[in-house]
Amino acid sequence: MVTPQLSFREARAADAERCYQIEISAYEGDEAATLAKISTRIAQYPQGFLVLEADGTNVGFINAGCAHLVVMSDEAFKELIGHDPDAPNVVIMSVVVDPAHQGKGYSKQLMTVFVERMRALGKKTIHLMCKDRHVELYLRMGYAYVKPSESSHGGMAWHEMVMVLQETSA
Repeated sequence: MVTPQLSFREARAADAERCYQIEISAYEGDEAATLAKISTRIAQYPQGFLVLEADGTNVGFINAGCAHLVVMSDEAFKELIGHDPDAPNVVIMSVVVDPAHQGKGYSKQLMTVFVERMRALGKKTIHLMCKDRHVELYLRMGYAYVKPSESSHGGMAWHEMVMVLQETSA
């Protein structure tokens, strides 16, 4: 079996359609972002939109925005309303790998590179919401459990997690 050549890069406008196809293939119903939201996220914060390619094909991505005050249940933030690229706190909106490429450790590799990039940008924390079945995965990746989320995005139950990248001084 040949191991694919993996590479990571910032998303470009031309990636929106492929990212949308991955998003709708991996997320259930209303929890998937629209093509318009994905395009907005790429345009407004490409530094927070990391694409994973295997042999030159986009097979997954992470996208995020930044905020001074994190409110995980803020639906408007998913359209980057309130996003400030200079804010210290990163809020992940999607971590997704094409179902045809799942089970290969790609989400962990994506997250590792994403965390390194956010740390290099001087970010203080990374926040995300996940379903019950992913809590243990994110704990193993270094996130801490915060609480059940007030968000009912997509009609689902979510859990809030956080990773501290840099301790803030008092």
